[in-house]
This record gives sequence, structure tokens and C-alpha cells, in this order.
Amino acid sequence: MPSVNGHVPKGAILYARVSTDEQARSGYSLAQQLEALREYAVREGYEVVEELVDPGYSGASLERPGLDRVRDLVAAGDVSLVLAQDRDRFAREPAHHYLLKREFEERGCKLRALNDRGDDTPEGELTDGILDQLAKFERAKTTERTRRGKLRRAREGKVIAGHTPPYGFRYNAGRDNLIVDLEKMRVVRRIFLALAEGGSVFGVSQVLMRDAVPAPAGGVNWNRNAIRRIVLSDLYRPHTFEEVCVMVAPEVAAKLDPNKEYGIW
Repeated sequence: MPSVNGHVPKGAILYARVSTDEQARSGYSLAQQLEALREYAVREGYEVVEELVDPGYSGASLERPGLDRVRDLVAAGDVSLVLAQDRDRFAREPAHHYLLKREFEERGCKLRALNDRGDDTPEGELTDGILDQLAKFERAKTTERTRRGKLRRAREGKVIAGHTPPYGFRYNAGRDNLIVDLEKMRVVRRIFLALAEGGSVFGVSQVLMRDAVPAPAGGVNWNRNAIRRIVLSDLYRPHTFEEVCVMVAPEVAAKLDPNKEYGIW
């Protein structure tokens, strides 16, 4: 479509991604990313061909439905630019980012992020490449610190709180331990008893839905996998004091009653 000055607007695809962890933290929304990209497109004179998102997908792999659509549109032509807010929205691995960039350039399309620091010169590409490697190094350090922290907390007998507690429990005030939710735990007991009496997972799910029992994910749709996760989890299965002692730190074991049984998180 011609613009007011007679030129054809350049076509741009706006791409946004947020991983499951980022969604849980609610600190990096798709809406916020797309708003910033729209502002850039208008300012630079691009016509937005399509806005594509990958909610809940990690940047560690290129196998994402939204990104697949981006690549198909670029291959079909008529796209001058694919734009994301940050370089790691496209890919967390520098090699994956390089692969996408070269793939798009072969179709006359640029891959850009609002936080690009370099330009199209060899020096600019070197700058972005070095910064990508530094970002990868920082992510690796953060992952290792997180892993060590989680391991230490587990050995201290503490849980690492997720977005929601396991079904049948709620978090304590410090979110480092689980407290039994009696109402939901009665449902867990009902599931185990029904299966022990010869019932099937499918049959149990149908009974729970018939009785309008609230499901773990909300509503009353009891997915069979939700029941399997409960039945197969060590959290609901009894473990003796001796079994627990080999898994936790001595100071944690010292607080347990040798005559009781425990679930394992």
C-alpha cells in the first residue's frame, strides 16, 4: 500500500516470547513487549505484517509455533524486518541467533532487536556476538547459583515454592514449607481409596467430575494426568523414618518422629 510520499511501506513482523517462569514472575509480559515494538515500527516507517507470540516457550530451542510462523512468512517474501524487544527473545543460544539471522538475510530480511548494540558492519556483529556470549555466561552462573540454593534448601528440609503448591497443600507464611489443606487432602484420600478398590484412573476422573469436585487446575475438569501425578508422587506416599533419614541432613532428621511416616517432596 503506497504511503503519502509515494513509497511502499517496509513490511515488519513483530515477535514476542515469554517463558513459563517469566509468566509466573509476571515481570516480562507479552503485551509490554508488543507495545514497545509497535512504537518502533511506527517511528521507523514499517507496516506491521503480523504480530506473533510464543507464550510459555523457552528460548533454548527454535521449535516454537510462533517462530515457525515467522520463518514461513520470511521464506514467502515481502518481509523487510523481524523485530523483537531483546535478542534473547529470538534465541538464548548465540549459534541459534546466528542461524536465524543468516536464514533471514538470504531472503532480504533483517533480524533486529531493540537492544542491539552493534550494526551491520563486521565490527558491529562482533560487538553483539561478544555481548551474547557474556549474557550466556551470566545465565549459566545464575542457573548454577539457583541449583545450589535449591539443593541447600532441600537438605534443610525446606521446599522451593512454585507458582502454586501441590494439590492438597498450601504454603506456610514463609513459603518454605507445606501445610495440609484438609478439604483437598480428603479428595486425595478418596482417589487412593477408589484406585485401591479396583477403580481405574478414567473412572475416578469421571466420578470426580460428576460430583463437581474442584480440579487442581481450576474448574471441575479432572484430567487423568492430574490424577496420575498425585498417585505417583512421593509427596503422598508414606516413607518410614529410616527412608527419610538417608535423604535429608542430620539436623532435619533429628526433628522427625521415628514412629511416624512422611511424604517426600
